[in-house]
Amino acid sequence: MTGGTIALLALAAFGAGCVDAIAGGGGLITFPALVAAGLPPHLAIGTNKGQSVFGAVSSFTHYWRGGGMDTRRIPVAFAAAIAGALLGGLAVLAVRPEPLRPVIIALLAFAAAVVLLRSHVKARPRTPAHPQLALAAIALGLGAYDGFFGPGVGSMIIVAFMLVYGDGITAASGNAKIVNLASNVASMTLFAARGTILWKVSLPMAVGNALGAAVGARLALRKGDRLVRWVVLAVVVAAMAKLAVDFARG
Repeated sequence: MTGGTIALLALAAFGAGCVDAIAGGGGLITFPALVAAGLPPHLAIGTNKGQSVFGAVSSFTHYWRGGGMDTRRIPVAFAAAIAGALLGGLAVLAVRPEPLRPVIIALLAFAAAVVLLRSHVKARPRTPAHPQLALAAIALGLGAYDGFFGPGVGSMIIVAFMLVYGDGITAASGNAKIVNLASNVASMTLFAARGTILWKVSLPMAVGNALGAAVGARLALRKGDRLVRWVVLAVVVAAMAKLAVDFARG
């Protein structure tokens, strides 16, 4: 991979970090970019995890310092998301690369639908019957999805927190960073141990992702995410089209 391609991937990671901090869905930018750069699915997923963990740390730190998350959720959400991400990561590593492309197309379509519909979810404060159990289920299930694939998981977590807890959009985005950070750390550790992260690509992207996440978190704490949804949708639709053409061509 050329230096110019890596530089473009780092620029994509900056945009993804900004998008992810505001609305979730940054992986919908970086993962398709890695696939478009020629990486096979396993390496694209692993390399994406290697770079995204730095943005997750940056986003978490800014929301935490800005009072934009419920710190009481950290212990349960962190532990459950780590367990889920490890299960999902082991599952994707057990699958042969060839069948992954149609699965990824379907997952991208599902993630795009979540991003599109998220704006119609209204925040109404509520307390579930078993709040800690509900939190563990959300973190475990979506942590597993993040470990297996990942793109769009931030938006899915935001929707879950809005539906189950009635979080406002900014609060849900901040609380989602707890699950994001835990699942990214677990996934990155697993993929690194299995040698499926191209660090010469991942590290430059990590710098861009962390910088973008810092910018996005500041914007989210002040303005929210009205403009992000359509950018993410445009990227994921383009990625789905490319993957579908590649799959049809064999």
